[in-house]
Amino acid sequence: MDYFLTEEQIFMRDVARDLAEKKIKPVSAHYDEANEFPWPVVKDMAAADLFRVFIDEKYGGMAGDSPIMNMCVVTEELSKVDGGISLAFAATGLGTFPILVSATHEQKQRWLPRIADGTIAAFGLTEANAGSDVSGMQTRAVEDGDGYIINGTKQWITNGGEADIYTIFAVTDPQRGPRGISCFVVEKGTEGFSFGKKEDKMGIRASATRELIFQDCRVPKENMLGRRGTGFFTAMKTFDQSRPGVAAQALGIASGALDLAVNYSRERVQFGQPVSAFQGLRFMLADMAMKVESARALVYSVARWIDSNPDEKVTAYSAMAKCWASDVAMEVTTNAVQVFGGYGYMKEYPVEKMMRDAKITQIYEGTNQIQRDEIGRGLIAEAARKKK
Repeated sequence: MDYFLTEEQIFMRDVARDLAEKKIKPVSAHYDEANEFPWPVVKDMAAADLFRVFIDEKYGGMAGDSPIMNMCVVTEELSKVDGGISLAFAATGLGTFPILVSATHEQKQRWLPRIADGTIAAFGLTEANAGSDVSGMQTRAVEDGDGYIINGTKQWITNGGEADIYTIFAVTDPQRGPRGISCFVVEKGTEGFSFGKKEDKMGIRASATRELIFQDCRVPKENMLGRRGTGFFTAMKTFDQSRPGVAAQALGIASGALDLAVNYSRERVQFGQPVSAFQGLRFMLADMAMKVESARALVYSVARWIDSNPDEKVTAYSAMAKCWASDVAMEVTTNAVQVFGGYGYMKEYPVEKMMRDAKITQIYEGTNQIQRDEIGRGLIAEAARKKK
């Protein structure tokens, strides 16, 4: 289908697709097996200017008026081949959005040109006891002269240990609940900032996931994004803009799995004919295709709407895109394994990896149960508003 991409977006898509086929596909299995961060591929992404697509031109980017749509287009193409390697790009977007949302012009000048050039970023919100419940955050930032002293830990941070720029959320006013949370940029190498062990994950193994540890880590006041106490707003606004990126990752994984399943069905011969000749299997492929196209239509529509209405409350629609696309990814990849039969269960074929990679998209940046709650709350709030 024609989703009416601009000439610039078609160029971005084609560059990402070419890079995925030539640079990622040959090494995908290696990085998954080795649980290793793909630095050579990240450098290729930077050389291809992919990190510029969600950043304003004035800061070295090429976002135009479509940063979310651009991010989704590129993320989908990279994820068709490897959902884990694509996270070096997508999670940098997540780590960058707090800067885009809340930073001053001077702060943006400090960090955005570096990210546009390929310096990767990470987003530090989740803690052991504060996942979906942000109010349970324990990391503290105490004002001290011209800076803040941060103590605490962040858990399951994508790009953790590999990124140079981190947007970190910490409690500055404990008595104020969510309104007592502030956001800071902390750079790798800052004294008192270190990393825990690299997690050994089921999927997205090419993506680094680590604990962030802050022990009397001092950051200057000019590293605070937005006003003191506005960190919760920054985080929620970030999720509104970043969840379509997770949706695009899920969409890419599903789309890649569908392509492999269709091609395999034409090649695999049973009872003297390709298995694609069996109606039951064609029905399965048809259902997979309908789910993928419906997910793409929703993800692209939401991305465009966010880009066109930056001041609108988009939480429910962003949640819909993430929830639906990730559920589709899990279903489609599971069915792709089924199409491959016993071969699909073997690591020699990529669909088992796609199934493993798909699962996390239902979990991070808010579980799909949380997404459904957000959607339901949005529906009820909208109905109440219309009655007034």
